[in-house]
Amino acid sequence: QVQLVESGGGLAQPGGSLRLSCAASGFDFSGFSMSWARQAPGKGLEWIASIYGDSSDSYYGDSLKGRVTISRDNTKNTLYLQMNSLKPEDTAVYYCGKGLGCGRPTISCPWGQGTQVTVSS
Repeated sequence: QVQLVESGGGLAQPGGSLRLSCAASGFDFSGFSMSWARQAPGKGLEWIASIYGDSSDSYYGDSLKGRVTISRDNTKNTLYLQMNSLKPEDTAVYYCGKGLGCGRPTISCPWGQGTQVTVSS
């Protein structure tokens, strides 16, 4: 049974940084691409980034381009999202998903419960 548990969210100041984590279990973690997506209040799901199972390549959307890095540690079955230079509009619930391009149109993935990120002074 696929289980994804996000953590690391919280309150950050504008310009600050956070590192989100996603602990995965119930599947061969290293054999699958993984993604991060977010949902801001009143908005739809937005794809942020994806990474290949072996970290051989990664992809980023426009919203956080240049401010985020997706990575993974397959020995720990954990996915990470490093976020820098945070803006108030980054306030959202952040989800990790099993698959490539999760959050893009027509792409459906298993999701975790999400972790809340609030950027405010």
